[in-house]
Amino acid sequence: MPSRKFADGEVVMGRWPGGVLYYELQVTGYDDASRVYTLKYEDGTELQLKESEIRSQSSFRRRKSQSSSRSPSRRRTGKVQSRSPGRPAKGRRRSSSQGRDHRDDKEKMIQLVLVLFVLCLWKLSENNTRRYNGEPDSTERNDTSLISVERNLEPDLEIEHEREEKKIKEKIFKTIKTSSKTKELEFGGRIGTFTLIFFLPATVFFLLLMCKEEDPSLMNFPPPLPALESLWETRVFGVFLLWFFLQALFYLLPIGKVVEGLPLSSGRRLHYRINGFYAFVLTAAAIGILLYFQFELHYLYDHFMQFAVSAAAFSMGLSIYLYVQSLKAPEEELAPSGNSGYLVYDFFTGHELNPRIGSFDLKYFCELRPGLIGWVVINLAMLLAEMKIHNQSMPSLSMVLVNSFQLLYVVDALWNEEAVLTTMDITHDGFGFMLAFGDLVWVPFVYSLQAFYLVGHPTAISWPVAAAITVLNCIGYYIFRSANSQKNSFRRNPADPRLAHLKFIPTATGKGLLITGWWGFVRHPNYLGDIIMALAWSLPCGFNHILPYFYVIYFICLLVHREARDEHHCKQKYGLAWERYCRRVPYRIVPYIY
Repeated sequence: MPSRKFADGEVVMGRWPGGVLYYELQVTGYDDASRVYTLKYEDGTELQLKESEIRSQSSFRRRKSQSSSRSPSRRRTGKVQSRSPGRPAKGRRRSSSQGRDHRDDKEKMIQLVLVLFVLCLWKLSENNTRRYNGEPDSTERNDTSLISVERNLEPDLEIEHEREEKKIKEKIFKTIKTSSKTKELEFGGRIGTFTLIFFLPATVFFLLLMCKEEDPSLMNFPPPLPALESLWETRVFGVFLLWFFLQALFYLLPIGKVVEGLPLSSGRRLHYRINGFYAFVLTAAAIGILLYFQFELHYLYDHFMQFAVSAAAFSMGLSIYLYVQSLKAPEEELAPSGNSGYLVYDFFTGHELNPRIGSFDLKYFCELRPGLIGWVVINLAMLLAEMKIHNQSMPSLSMVLVNSFQLLYVVDALWNEEAVLTTMDITHDGFGFMLAFGDLVWVPFVYSLQAFYLVGHPTAISWPVAAAITVLNCIGYYIFRSANSQKNSFRRNPADPRLAHLKFIPTATGKGLLITGWWGFVRHPNYLGDIIMALAWSLPCGFNHILPYFYVIYFICLLVHREARDEHHCKQKYGLAWERYCRRVPYRIVPYIY
């Protein structure tokens, strides 16, 4: 295989993709297999070019100086310029790159002639107009105007080059913009998403019915189905609506800072109010007042299935509203993952990226508020129900561990609310049935499965076992939080002095891929922390049944799916830089295993 022509750190001239202009670049890497160079602009933007699209800086300057060495006075004379030493003789064989350079020079000459021709026509029309109006001719007023025009030809040519560069960039931007149509369908395409619309609610109801069984083993599948009229209660639906709009009211309160999200495809940045933790504190105060006035919070446990049905019905109605409203949204506001043109698929994944009612962002609100805070309230209700049903003065140690671990997770998410603005849910996924059902039904009613299970199936654990489970949860939380903090800080400000110790691989998009810290350990360390915490949440339930470990199994499947989607997305986005990153960090989630 032939050796590389340009070394790392060498300054060269690279051609802009799709154009004829060359720019000064610095070589930062080389791929031996594809013979493609990675180059960097002065502003840090990276680009991958083939060797035939790169010229050495010395030859480029020599050619340029020879083409412009003649003065304007010499160009007006009839002297014939001698052949440049850099130009090949007629009988000399030219390489493909030299032939391309020659064509580029010819195009520049054609542009020069066109500019001169347009200027002459403009001068001629201006002079004719002035003569018709009785004004003196421009050459009579200033007989050096033609000379000044001729001397300004090269600046005019540079202006033309700048215009051409601008057109090329606009063309590339339009190409990226128009290519936002979803081509690769996830979740099994149209048939898969249609099935999931019914399968997801059925899964939630099955899990809740099984937890109510005295022996929730797989041998007792399917559980006895309740009467349909018992699944709906108008009062319960009213309580759910009250909860939803109470959280919306907290969201609208003018407390907390307002921050900008990441740039959209149009370059616009949306504004978000960060007050989720304040909403949690206000909710805790409201629950405390209800308990002070002896409100029976275990009402949630007694009507848990009806609350799940009410939440599912509301999420379906919200999804229909979101899809109808998205049909009126401009093309640039549609989600890149939910713009397939297929009704069922776009309804499931979300057609519009950031649906809003005025400044009220529906997706951002549902992401952290009603479901996540509701999860903590449900866990508290299960704790109180356990004490009442089993006549306990104190909750069991297992219930305390589950409540504490999951409370820490929710408080952490609300405290670091700003970090959610960099997640795929906000930046890439639309707001449709998938996220609406997930935020309002799956999170509060499936994530609280361990607490719901412990009410009907109390499990006693010793203090040493509880201590070991606590240590496991702390390890998972530390990995999860520190990895996410590294990622979010680096995304927002790579030049932060606190991140100076981190190394990264530059990419053509101008972003970097971290190869030290947690992200140099595995490709998705935050997923590793999630799995460890999910296991710690289930262990207090013991090993009598597999049902409490459904969350762990589901979470592993979810993260493997997300990891595969992230891999595909990053490979398309970062190209060769991602391949280099994968060679540097071979393990995806679990080191030495996966």
